[in-house]
Amino acid sequence: MSISTRISLSEARREFAAEVAYLDTAAYGLPPRAAHRAMLEAERARAAGTLDLAAMDEAVRRSRAAFARLAGVPAERVAVGPQVSYFVGLVAASLPAGATVLVAEEDFTSVLFPFLARPELTVRSVPLERIAEAVDERVDLVAVSAVQSADGRIAPLAELAEAARACGVRILLDATQAAGWLPLPVDRVDLVVCGGYKWLLGPRGTAFLTGSREALAQLPPVGAGWYAGAEVWDSLYGPPLRLADDARRLDLSPAWSSWVGQAPALEWLERVGVEAIHAHDVALANRFRAGLGLPPGDSAIVSVPVVDGTAEALRAHGVVAALRAGRLRCAFHVSTDEEDVDKAVAALAGRVVRREPARGAHR
Repeated sequence: MSISTRISLSEARREFAAEVAYLDTAAYGLPPRAAHRAMLEAERARAAGTLDLAAMDEAVRRSRAAFARLAGVPAERVAVGPQVSYFVGLVAASLPAGATVLVAEEDFTSVLFPFLARPELTVRSVPLERIAEAVDERVDLVAVSAVQSADGRIAPLAELAEAARACGVRILLDATQAAGWLPLPVDRVDLVVCGGYKWLLGPRGTAFLTGSREALAQLPPVGAGWYAGAEVWDSLYGPPLRLADDARRLDLSPAWSSWVGQAPALEWLERVGVEAIHAHDVALANRFRAGLGLPPGDSAIVSVPVVDGTAEALRAHGVVAALRAGRLRCAFHVSTDEEDVDKAVAALAGRVVRREPARGAHR
């Protein structure tokens, strides 16, 4: 599918129907109107008994193709599933007993638990800022989020890729808090997983896996079902095993209505452009930081220490954010504008604790 004419950020902003100043894309993204309508129409068709299953498959195909374009890889190197932890689990299952996995301390548990659940693996955790220097010949895999869920810190991706290449170590990158606003060096890592319901603006229940042909080929299809078949609708019953010969062999059966909402959301993000969204999101985050008297940062997520009851107080003022790891986490995306930022800054007056600098700032 060819992507139609680019749309401006001001046009893009009009595609959202938020009734609050929404600063919580790191929890879930707001759908553009077209994506929301598509999902509702699919649910109405299901209730009426008129759901078109071919259209459901087409939504999965469109989503796969759009994510591939976003990542800069061929569509045949993209697998789809419902959750990131399933794909991380495939990577964990591919490692031999005794393998060493290097992770970042306090990373999101969907990146950590699949490896920790295998006691025969050695899992080493280090602070995020030291992860590149901790790579050596004893490490078999680095598994890390491109952007930390708790506080928005960005992993040192260039340094990590260089260190891993020098030591022959593979990298698994979780792009769930990055894809959609942060340009990513997909060509410099081996495997990428990504949930679709945050910055990619899809419904919950969509996730992607991509990577190099070599890395994908080593993943075992331990969850293989009918949707992983070479010919999906001819793979419903009986042996023999007849899986797809590309990344689709790792697919899980899709939650149809979720993918109906994901496809137009991804295609809409393409029209806006990740570079433009990156500049917009970081500019809003820095406007927010400046309003609180904080130094500028490089992330679309800002985490600050606040007094108890702040999240509830903000919600009473029509501002939605989240508490994570004991701090207020605010996330700025294309659905947010300067008025939202200023409203949040005003509502936070007297509530930010000044004992420490906000994490994620340039130091």
